[in-house]
Amino acid sequence: MKKKPEKAIITLLFILLMGLNLSAQRKDYPIQPVAFTKVHVHDHFWQPKMEVNANVTIPYVIAQCRANGRMDNFLRAGKKLSGDRMSEFPFDDTDVYKAIEGASYAIQNKPNPKLEAYIDTLITIIGEAQEPDGYLFTFRTVNAKKPHEWIGAKRWEKEEILSHELYNAGHLYEAAVAHYQATGKKNFLNIAIKNADLLVKTFGKGKIAAYSGHQIVEIGLSKMYRITNNQKYLELAKFFLDIRGPKGDPYNQAHKKVIEQHEAVGHAVRAAYMYTGMADIAALTGDTQYLSAIDDIWGDVVNKKLYITGGIGATGAGEAFGEAYQLPNMSAYAETCAAIGNVYWNERMFLLHGDSKYIDVLEKTLYNGLLSGVSLSGDRFFYPNPLASMFQHQRSAWISCACCISNMARFLPSLPGYVYAQNKNELYVNLYMGNTSKIGLESTDVEVVQETDYPWKGNVDLTINPEKTADFTLRLRLPGWANREAAPGDLYSFLDKKDTPITIALNGKSITFIAEKGYAIISRKWKKGDRISLVLPMETNKVVANRNVKDDASRFVLQRGPIVYCLEGPDNRDSVVQNIMIDKNAVATTAYQANLLNGVDVISIPGQSTKRQLNSDRLLISNQNVNAIPYYAWANRGPSEMTVWIPYEQSAAKPKPAPTVASMSKVSSSVKNSRMFAAIKDQYEPADSKDTNYPYLHWWPAKNTKEFIQYDFASTQNVSESKIYWYDDSPWGGCRIPASYKLFYKNGDQWIPVEMISPLEISKDKFNIAKFKPVNTTALRMEIQLPAEHAAGVHEWAVK
Repeated sequence: MKKKPEKAIITLLFILLMGLNLSAQRKDYPIQPVAFTKVHVHDHFWQPKMEVNANVTIPYVIAQCRANGRMDNFLRAGKKLSGDRMSEFPFDDTDVYKAIEGASYAIQNKPNPKLEAYIDTLITIIGEAQEPDGYLFTFRTVNAKKPHEWIGAKRWEKEEILSHELYNAGHLYEAAVAHYQATGKKNFLNIAIKNADLLVKTFGKGKIAAYSGHQIVEIGLSKMYRITNNQKYLELAKFFLDIRGPKGDPYNQAHKKVIEQHEAVGHAVRAAYMYTGMADIAALTGDTQYLSAIDDIWGDVVNKKLYITGGIGATGAGEAFGEAYQLPNMSAYAETCAAIGNVYWNERMFLLHGDSKYIDVLEKTLYNGLLSGVSLSGDRFFYPNPLASMFQHQRSAWISCACCISNMARFLPSLPGYVYAQNKNELYVNLYMGNTSKIGLESTDVEVVQETDYPWKGNVDLTINPEKTADFTLRLRLPGWANREAAPGDLYSFLDKKDTPITIALNGKSITFIAEKGYAIISRKWKKGDRISLVLPMETNKVVANRNVKDDASRFVLQRGPIVYCLEGPDNRDSVVQNIMIDKNAVATTAYQANLLNGVDVISIPGQSTKRQLNSDRLLISNQNVNAIPYYAWANRGPSEMTVWIPYEQSAAKPKPAPTVASMSKVSSSVKNSRMFAAIKDQYEPADSKDTNYPYLHWWPAKNTKEFIQYDFASTQNVSESKIYWYDDSPWGGCRIPASYKLFYKNGDQWIPVEMISPLEISKDKFNIAKFKPVNTTALRMEIQLPAEHAAGVHEWAVK
């Protein structure tokens, strides 16, 4: 056989390799995001927040990781530090990965050689903790004498339940890809490749068939596939999804095969990450069954399970989605991680479908339920994001389960990657914020300069500077809120249907435009210096919920542009807001206050406050001016009252308590969290013992202990009756009615048992009335014996 010339062989190999490469890259999202590396934000809203993230949050998270043992985990696994003491959770490694991911984005946004050098040091430490075959899970590699109970006796043994080995891997991959994209360095990517190759050898048909207990590895593997073009990573990501269900738990979406799931259930963060991964795999493989499932699930969320803030996850029991229309406000979980997951998912849905409704949800989440997760100072955080509060919620400096904190650190600097997208010769403008970007279209490279005071003002100017005069299409997003739509679906609607039009001008002249899927389409031959001026009607709207949402009945929300507003104590009379009521037809005004909360638009509107009075059901009503601030900015001035949903009928208002013996008393208790104390005297009668719409006092996680609560009266009182409403969140929660309780009154320095007229009753779902012989005293004390296997709690304690 005649040999082919060497040059021909090389050419053939090159063609084959190129063909394989093109084949591997053939399928992906039809619309592609413009990379964060191409978009440089310089506005007055997001740039300062990104700077706080870079200068405060990321260094703070790194310092906390160091102080709370995260770095030591890797040092011990790499035999650089003696001992086997580990931090609290097996997923703590991911806080370091997310810090590196955030730092990588931040370094790209603004060079920081010192931070970059430190990140390289961290990467070296991580590499030294990796086992020779690529395994990277510090809690096992350290080989502690008393291993963490979650990790199992051998690798992957408890993956589907608790170990988080694949969850850690997913965050490793995301961070490594971000670091490579931002810096061009492969030191972290090589560690990730080594680990991913181990997963490929370990999992799959004929190998270990286990799915991830906490989804995200699917997203990470998809990103690794795009960077390395290793088809096996994509196949493994799909394998992890396809073997999920049907014999697992709804908690982590393993109760059905993923393609047979059509409703959002279970842990909201796990769910959002899984739906994001399914979108990635649908795009990369063309699997239409995935697409059908997540389309249905998205419809379920936006029509039945989405908070007005964009938050998801109604209940703290399992950090999970609730039933349809179950959207409590004060007990809303709406975890920060879930909000971030909701942004990821909706961006992918847009990339699949090209419809602006997904960006509407993304934007609502971004400006409200996500941004609320971090303080203006950048070093205090929310894990849940409630929509109402009575002093019981406060931002934390650190949380032992720090996932939300490190997630905020990595997300904010990635924000530039959500502004634009492209499809061949079409450029999508999705988010409005001042920036300068360079984008490569099929016909030419284009510089886009966006100038705006959004979200406070609706004027957006875009200067289009193509490298050469060329034909292409600009698609400007027309936000739903500017088009008389409070949110996609029928869960929320505007109370008033205002009809102020959106206007667009080209080079100073008004133009008519065709709208398609929520975008204004402008196709033309563009030249350098062409200027588009978009004017969105920035009006204050009142939003009402679907009548099936019982928690929002007879209430509305104030919304201006994408910003959802709330009432907070410091801005209103007597620092009280739960008692405020506003007429549906009240007219609002808006003023920018530069010195308040780093500069915000404040909405002012006439309203009324309600107050209970003794021995009467009639409420005292007085007029007052009511001020509202952006929801994202609440809880930056200490604990306070807050509400997003404002009553417009008396039946929905929470009147200020009447001056009773209990309400005027000082509370003390064996409970260490004093923010619970006011709950037992707020005169709110719960719907039942498990009602979480208003605060309650509880002793969880204590059990089988003797506890107490005590009233010290303002003056000597003659008392003869106690009414107590127990908190009991059975069957799923940790609190039950107590095993027993006793009442004591103070006589000098002694506590004397009261003399009961009737036996003490202990029942749930009602006030337990205890009558005793009258006593003159300055204090009353209740001693509670907790059940053997549960805690107990108190909704309300009234004294007569």
